[in-house]
Amino acid sequence: MTAICPSRRDDARATSATEPAAASSDRPLDPPAAEVRTAVTVPLRFTDGYAATGRVMTFDGLVDGREHLAIGLGDWEGALARAAAGGEAPLVRPHSECLTGDVLGSQRCDCGPQLREAVERIAETGGFLLYLRQEGRGIGLYAKLDAYALQDAGLDTYEANVALGHGEDERDYAPASQMLRAVGADRIRLLSNNPDKAAQLELLGVAVDARVPTGVHVTEANARYLAAKVEHTDHTIALPDPA
Repeated sequence: MTAICPSRRDDARATSATEPAAASSDRPLDPPAAEVRTAVTVPLRFTDGYAATGRVMTFDGLVDGREHLAIGLGDWEGALARAAAGGEAPLVRPHSECLTGDVLGSQRCDCGPQLREAVERIAETGGFLLYLRQEGRGIGLYAKLDAYALQDAGLDTYEANVALGHGEDERDYAPASQMLRAVGADRIRLLSNNPDKAAQLELLGVAVDARVPTGVHVTEANARYLAAKVEHTDHTIALPDPA
């Protein structure tokens, strides 16, 4: 894969020999256009009983060749029409795949609760959930589990990635920008605590009208993980004061 839009956190990512050179300026990048290849309606139901209907879309032409999905939720078509007429932009969450959290219910991260929250909040207003195949902040499932072992030995989630020879965060949101443009969402409200997502999407030509934080899904098992997000990468997570 050749990344189009590396993170602006050059100091964190330049430590990895596998990472591409950082963007040399803040000039907007222009990834090639992608197209929706298939769109199917899928009824969704979560373990707590919450149900929604998603319009699941696949794409041709994504720059990394991975099988990312866009899921239209609620009145997403109306949200696009309102945005095109100058109204409020649709709510969008780029959600990185997390097998352990999304599927197995792992308590070591907040990914599963964030996914569940995002579907409901987006369905209420109309918008999209982008399900991105970026396991382990882009390092893959096996490497993520190797990083877990290093975290058990005392490193935090970012230090563990670097110790394995990766960048702290290797995610590239060029495919996300392609997907948004393909569905007609070049202006969005971003449901995310991560300022890097907004920075990359803006650099890729997607206007982020607002960044809307998710809820705080803290547990005894993930408190250190969430604190590392705040300390290392300025995530907007209002963690409770330690007892």
